[in-house]
Amino acid sequence: MRRYRAYDPPEYLDWEIHPTERARWQETLQDHPSRRDRVEALSHARLLGLYRDLLRNRLLDIGLKRWVRQGVISKAWLGTGEEAVTVGSVSALDPERDWVCPMIRNAGACFMMGMPLADLFRGYLATSDGPTGGRDLHVGDTSRRVLQPISHMGTNVPVMAGVALGLEREGRGGVALTFIGDGATKSGECHEGLNFAAVQGLPILFILQDNRVALGTRASAHGAGRLDRWGEIYGLETVEADGNHILDMYAATAAGVARCRKGEGPVLLLARTFRMGGHATHDEREARETFPPELFEAWGRRDPVGLFETHLAEAGIGESEMEQVEREVTEEVDAAADEALASRHLEPEPEDALYPGISEGGVLVGLQRRPI
Repeated sequence: MRRYRAYDPPEYLDWEIHPTERARWQETLQDHPSRRDRVEALSHARLLGLYRDLLRNRLLDIGLKRWVRQGVISKAWLGTGEEAVTVGSVSALDPERDWVCPMIRNAGACFMMGMPLADLFRGYLATSDGPTGGRDLHVGDTSRRVLQPISHMGTNVPVMAGVALGLEREGRGGVALTFIGDGATKSGECHEGLNFAAVQGLPILFILQDNRVALGTRASAHGAGRLDRWGEIYGLETVEADGNHILDMYAATAAGVARCRKGEGPVLLLARTFRMGGHATHDEREARETFPPELFEAWGRRDPVGLFETHLAEAGIGESEMEQVEREVTEEVDAAADEALASRHLEPEPEDALYPGISEGGVLVGLQRRPI
């Protein structure tokens, strides 16, 4: 795909496949024959669909970063370098019966479950026609089975365990999926939710997204345990996948979904990846100072978009076909941003600051939410 000098990490600008990364990509699936079989069963159209969603995710981040540079918004929380974790895992779900609760860096989950791209931009603009009516930039849409997260990421674990309990009782084979950052593993809510899910045998996948840092604290400073064995203490089926290898993420998640549908959940999937920026756009320089340049260089060679494009080319998908997908997605994302900007004047009314169900006196009278 086209690289943007003003917005992409410098390691991505003149990206070419490195021989060690080509070998790593191939060996990853060879080491897991069952995953390799799932990947080999993917059709031409399905591979291009994954590519389309991967580009949507990357270009959404670039669009938000452009808004920051233009002064439209003050900052944005991006998932640059981690897109394969989101797109690979969510592509294994069934939007008609499964639920997902993303972290803010997993914005791709929202549009993959059917939310309009323009709504993801509106969430940052806090417009009254946005998904939250301008109350919160963490967005979701329960009509599309996307549960809105909050900033306290460990809390997503027990909440989604409750969703999984509901899905089990619903009896349609639905599965819940949520993401856990390496830092969120240290929260009490995360512990309680994992324990409850394991004891109840719930149909839920926990994607442990280890990107090496929690806000600005490197993983080595906030935990001393081994994340690859972390799920074992809860009795969770625990597997590991390459978080920058979209097909490994898809196949590992699909296997976990199958286990959950058979009543063999929950499953914890550890995805190793790296955040190629700051906690948000405002602290990129500090993030660069947190880790040595060699680490950014190493993970820069593992750009999930570039790696997948190399695989597609070797699988017989032509450059012109990929370029056509990129043109279409670029136009789609640009149109979504323009659509959101067109409603920028729609500011929420002060009385809408509280969710419906809370009276003017602050007394909770019900939780029924009216349409916005």
